[in-house]
Amino acid sequence: MKTDVITLPSFAEGMNAKLYCYLLDNSPDIEADRVRKTVVLCPGGGYVMTSDREAEPIALALNARGYQVLILRYSVAPARFSTALCELAYAVSLCRKHAKEWHIDPEHIVVMGFSAGAHLACSLGTLWNEPFLAEAVGTDAEHFRPNGMMLGYPVITSGEFAHQGSFDALTGEDAALRASLSLETRVGAHTPPAFVWHTWDDDCVPVENSLLFAQAMKRENRPLELHIFPHGVHGLSLANTLTASPAQPYLLEPACEQWLGLFLNWMERL
Repeated sequence: MKTDVITLPSFAEGMNAKLYCYLLDNSPDIEADRVRKTVVLCPGGGYVMTSDREAEPIALALNARGYQVLILRYSVAPARFSTALCELAYAVSLCRKHAKEWHIDPEHIVVMGFSAGAHLACSLGTLWNEPFLAEAVGTDAEHFRPNGMMLGYPVITSGEFAHQGSFDALTGEDAALRASLSLETRVGAHTPPAFVWHTWDDDCVPVENSLLFAQAMKRENRPLELHIFPHGVHGLSLANTLTASPAQPYLLEPACEQWLGLFLNWMERL
């Protein structure tokens, strides 16, 4: 296994995101030319930080199942839209550029995000074909088009059920921009398949965020797998002892642990 940290180009003054690479080697005793499905992971944090809980523990769990994983520690406030989106697009383009070297299947690159990180992942899934993004990143949009999305307890809507803090950090007081980043309104034929999970009683980012997105995907006849668990606080991550301390029993939710296995099954069918 190879690990590396790549500093990305600056898409806003003073902002340099880092890409943490967790890349499995191939073994000549197993399959020397194996190419692997890949996840580009965006931790949550309300666009003001990126959570450790939703970073390395998840990367290692995915590595254990044979996937390449790259964690994007994207720029947060005072960075505004579209800095983080450009960083994510660039990170995906790097996966395709280095596909042979990194043993990546360039047709199976999934963006994964949690909470505000899911908003970022979903932004790429719904906005990847916007001309401004290819111009900013300096490459053809097909180089950063995701093949799928995994959205955990996602921030989606800027409307009635919005997590206002995330949109405050991302857009400031720009009401028109905030409305345009209500991602249930941006789903179309170009949107890749998605796996979404949430808890019914999330009192931080309401479950309506996932339901509105699911309705939009249904309206546009886009593939989606949706799981709503009955109980669980926001920010569960793996929902087990790997992402909770003894002082955080509220982050242990055995029923929600199964999201990872369900996602892995989805990935195998993608």
